[in-house]
Amino acid sequence: MSRQMGDSHRRFLQTMMANGIIDEQGAKTLHQYSCDTHSTQHVPDKLDDFIDAINSKLQPLFMQIRKGMSEDSGHQFYALVDMAETDVTRMSSDYADNELELFRKTMDLIVGSENGKASSTDILNSADTLTTKKLKKSETEHLLNRLVHDKWLSEKRGEYTLSTRCIIEMEPYIRTMYQDQVKVCHICHNIAFQCQICEKPTCGIKIHNPCVARYFKGRAEPRCPACEDFWPHEIPEVRRPQSQSRR
Repeated sequence: MSRQMGDSHRRFLQTMMANGIIDEQGAKTLHQYSCDTHSTQHVPDKLDDFIDAINSKLQPLFMQIRKGMSEDSGHQFYALVDMAETDVTRMSSDYADNELELFRKTMDLIVGSENGKASSTDILNSADTLTTKKLKKSETEHLLNRLVHDKWLSEKRGEYTLSTRCIIEMEPYIRTMYQDQVKVCHICHNIAFQCQICEKPTCGIKIHNPCVARYFKGRAEPRCPACEDFWPHEIPEVRRPQSQSRR
């Protein structure tokens, strides 16, 4: 596959710059649309090669389109990542110092939790401990809405998790800052926050919920892939990706 950057690649990159992150089905649709629009040969199973050609040109700019997995659904996503800035300072153009401090505290809560989640109550309480300018309750709630809208956090029923975009973009920062707390999924080897854990004290491996669903599908008796103890957790259903059209 040619590593040359053409108009179809540029159109794909422009859309990635506008969206920041898109799911795998959206990326496949965009790949075809970009090729069709610029009369370029479209090879459906060569999406990663197509993206590699873009990344080869982005490398001198310390940028990269990186692939990652949603902890919630198990679906694959592509995110445009700034490689030069690996920590929260990458957000400084969009957020004030006290907002970034609260985001860091929210990350602390999420990473330090057993289930990879932080309640809105705990986040609001942590806002009272800011060393920069304090945030009012209404300002904190507005900030959380912005962080969800900008795809840094995800929210369900008042509980917040690190979004797929956040984990993909800030993986080096997360691994460095929380190296004693962060574990990886035994199946996919990506960072694992929302997961099931082997209850055997000498084992304790983590497996993402979607990876649990896929690994144990069709097995009569679920057993830990590391220690072979009985796996006592409920096995979720495999979630199928929703078809999306994106231009």
